[in-house]
Order: sequence, then C-alpha cells, then structure tokens
Amino acid sequence: MKVADLLKHRAENLVKHTEFKQWMSPTVREYWGEFLNKANNRPLFAWVREFSQPANEDADPIVMKPETQAVYDELSAQIGEVIHTGEWMTIDQDKINQFGEVTEDMQWIHTNPEKASEQSPFKTTIAHGFLTLAMLPKLTDSVDPENPQFPTARMVVNIGLNSVRFPYPVKSGSRVRAVSTLSKVKPIRKGLEIEREIKVQIEGIRRPGCVVTSVIQLHF
Repeated sequence: MKVADLLKHRAENLVKHTEFKQWMSPTVREYWGEFLNKANNRPLFAWVREFSQPANEDADPIVMKPETQAVYDELSAQIGEVIHTGEWMTIDQDKINQFGEVTEDMQWIHTNPEKASEQSPFKTTIAHGFLTLAMLPKLTDSVDPENPQFPTARMVVNIGLNSVRFPYPVKSGSRVRAVSTLSKVKPIRKGLEIEREIKVQIEGIRRPGCVVTSVIQLHF
C-alpha cells in the first residue's frame, strides 16, 4: 500500500469514531476534510510541504509609530498589575427595569421586588448578568471623553471577550466598580492589542459580580 493511501486509510478510520468527531472543533473538521481530499488526489506530500511553511515568512515586520512605542513600553512594564480602578456606581431598580424592557427579559427575579422578597433566595431582585456586562464601558471609563484611559490613542476598539463569568449576583441597590488588570499587550499593524482581566467588585461582598477577559485595540 502506498504511503498516501495508508495515511488516507488511517485517517478515514479515525474520523469514523463518533467520539473523535465530537471532540473536533468545526475548524479542525474542515482541515481533516481538506486533508482527506488531498490524499485522494495524491499530491499529499507537496501539500504538506506547502502547509508547513511559516505563515508569516514573507510578512513585513510591524514598525510602531513613536506614540505607539511609548504606550507599548509603558504598558509592557505593567503586565500583571492593576491599571485602572473605576468609581463606585449604584445598580438600582430603575436601571434593572430599563435593561429588562430593552432586552425583553422581564423575569420576576429581576423586575418584581415583591415576589423576589418572598420567593427569591436573595430576598430581593438582582441585576441581569448582561446588565453588569453592558456597564463595563462606563465602569472602565472607556466612554469618558474628558478622561480617556489612553489619551494618545486616536481610537479604542472593543474586539470582544475571551471569557465571561458571573460569580455572585448583583442585588438591586448594590454599588459596583470595575478593577482592570493588564494581562497582555502586543503590537498590531494599526497600533496595539490589549488584553485585560476585569473584575466587577460589589461593595461589601468578597466575591465579584462579574469577571471577564477583555480584548481591545488602540489605534494611533
């Protein structure tokens, strides 16, 4: 049996197992399909050589502008440190009700104080987890034009969240604030990409109401 046929045979037998298929991510399944197709067409080893070449072999190195370099140097020295602590803000019932109306999530645990006082284990209404999440721009001062956290950046872009957890409910009337710890900073073609761990603290409570890994980009 030829080597290409052997690889194809082994791969086909392997992917027939349901457990292995479920373990694969959609991206990996796509690569497996391409692998088997290449094996069927025989030029497998040429494809392997092509695939094994570094993706950025001919990529131009990133050259940072002076203002980008200055921020990069400053932030690189703060990896693992708290870089921002916001002001306390009250999450009252009006905010919770407004969020419920906008999102059409009017569950009684959020919007019915009377029922919550009788049936909820918290004896009061609690904020939607996504309300706490939605307040992050305000809590991290990202929307304060008078006091920007990165004043030399032309624009700050929210890329997304790598992880989100709600360890403790935020009860109506609680005061919360966000504490941001710098995890990573790396140069990109448009500026810098920053990863932060943000904890939303609840006044008087040991456990945080929300913990996220946030990714933003600074454009200069």
